Amino acid sequence: MGLRRNVEVARTPLAVKSATWGLLAVMATGTAAYGQAAGGPGSTSGSSSGLSTAQVNQAQQQLTTGSVSGGSSGQVTSDSFKGSVVSGVATDGVIDLTIDDAMQRGLRTNLGIILQSSSTLNANGQRLEQLQALLPTVTGTGSYTVEQVNLAAYGISFPGLKQIVGPFQVEDFQASLSQTLFNLPALQNYLQAKHNFKSAKFSAEDARDMVVLTVGNAYLLCVADAARVEAVKAEMATSKVSLDQAVSAHDAGTSPKLDVLRAQVDYQNEQQSLISTENQLAKDKLALARTIGLPLDQKFALTDSAPYAAMDHVDPKTAFDSALKNRKDLKSLDESVKAAEAQKKAAWEQQLPTADVNGFFGDQGTTLGHSHGVYSATGEVTAPILQIAKTRGDEQVAGAAYTQAQAKLSDQVQQVNQDIRSSILDIEAAAKLVEATKSNVDLATEALNEAQQRFHEGISDNLPVSQAQSQFEQANDQYISALYQHNVAKLSLARALGVAQTSYKDYLGGK
Repeated sequence: MGLRRNVEVARTPLAVKSATWGLLAVMATGTAAYGQAAGGPGSTSGSSSGLSTAQVNQAQQQLTTGSVSGGSSGQVTSDSFKGSVVSGVATDGVIDLTIDDAMQRGLRTNLGIILQSSSTLNANGQRLEQLQALLPTVTGTGSYTVEQVNLAAYGISFPGLKQIVGPFQVEDFQASLSQTLFNLPALQNYLQAKHNFKSAKFSAEDARDMVVLTVGNAYLLCVADAARVEAVKAEMATSKVSLDQAVSAHDAGTSPKLDVLRAQVDYQNEQQSLISTENQLAKDKLALARTIGLPLDQKFALTDSAPYAAMDHVDPKTAFDSALKNRKDLKSLDESVKAAEAQKKAAWEQQLPTADVNGFFGDQGTTLGHSHGVYSATGEVTAPILQIAKTRGDEQVAGAAYTQAQAKLSDQVQQVNQDIRSSILDIEAAAKLVEATKSNVDLATEALNEAQQRFHEGISDNLPVSQAQSQFEQANDQYISALYQHNVAKLSLARALGVAQTSYKDYLGGK
């Protein structure tokens, strides 16, 4: 993918190399909301993880509720995008997985897009069924009959008339034709099915954006977890330095045993944190594999990361106008309104007469050599005379469906507007938080260095060191949270604009 890794990071205190914290900063940008929805933890800041979870789940819910394709039957849910159909078998080696590879796998194997594509086929099948009602229907039949009749059994008895007739045979070959000449309800039913099919196709296209959003979040969450493991290892190295200092001071008789115990507790806390973060990484990699159709026992390494990149100001009105053209869920709902309108017309037009023509032509006789052509042609006009309750009932049902479809479309338009404005606000707020928390990391780093130096020189005990280290970890968590919110907000904006599939790189890179 080639995403940049040039993230400015805090200096590492004492023995911890600065490159380790560079990885921590890279991790921060990758933390994503899907991991929250999948059951994994996000940033240590509850507010940031809650924000991103809500954004992703809301977008998925909009897709599933906005998909009004004929025959979708509610198959596609937000949970569908967390699953997949496994492709291939696990290999012994470790495969490299870029974010582009993950996206392409997801677009092929993600369960949500597969189910939505199946719903599209279902809707097309219903369209063809309704179309047949407007097309001529031709059937062919052929029969060969041998029969002997007992006339007495039918009460037929005349002097000199044989009671047993036959046996005799009849060969009959016919071609039948039926054609609707005038049937407005059938026409409207076809138009309804046609619009439902178009709605399902737009929903399938919108599902691709949802797959990109879901897979992108899952991938970035794993990047975050992997870097978090490295960050905890770096914190362990810092704790080990403090522990060694405390032990040396105690052995020299310049520090009490309490300082050693306090440093040991800090160090063991980091060990526990490492166990937890490594476990979470393994679980979130399983969730990513489930999303993109990888076998769960396949080992893979993440090769991409997303850096922090400031984003140019986006005008809400311009963005909203662009979204109205790009959002496939809006087009899907618009087709649903047209389908409901056709249903409404069909309910009223069922009281109009219909005209049909039926006929057949064939050849009939005792044998093929002793036969003659036969035919029949019938024109029929049917008009309902008294079905007031049914007509009014169907009109009310169709009218209610039409009103609901219009309301859903109107509400979704405003929801898109809100999503865009919310994402822009989140981007701007997160960018400011990045600056503030980065400064806080620098101050916490300086404070930790100062506390360790004072303890090393015997000016104070190591309680300030323990406190400073806790503050340093908290500052980094806040910095991670701010970077996390910034990238998720940009990815959510791409989704809100309807360009997640085509432009996610641009938005993650800061467009």
